[in-house]
Amino acid sequence: MSIRTKNKRQLKLAKLREKYQKTSSGTEIEKILAKVKKIAPALTKEEFLKHLKPIKEEKEE
Repeated sequence: MSIRTKNKRQLKLAKLREKYQKTSSGTEIEKILAKVKKIAPALTKEEFLKHLKPIKEEKEE
């Protein structure tokens, strides 16, 4: 596997993790997980969710 391919896959997964955190719809979540399965078939749902970053809440002053 080339480095370019690996980096591109990681970027795609990062974008899908952001989408996953922002959505609350069950159908959207299933679509995102299906895309993850296409991009990285060996990656399980638990491994995908393990790398979610906590959402930072912005303070309004």
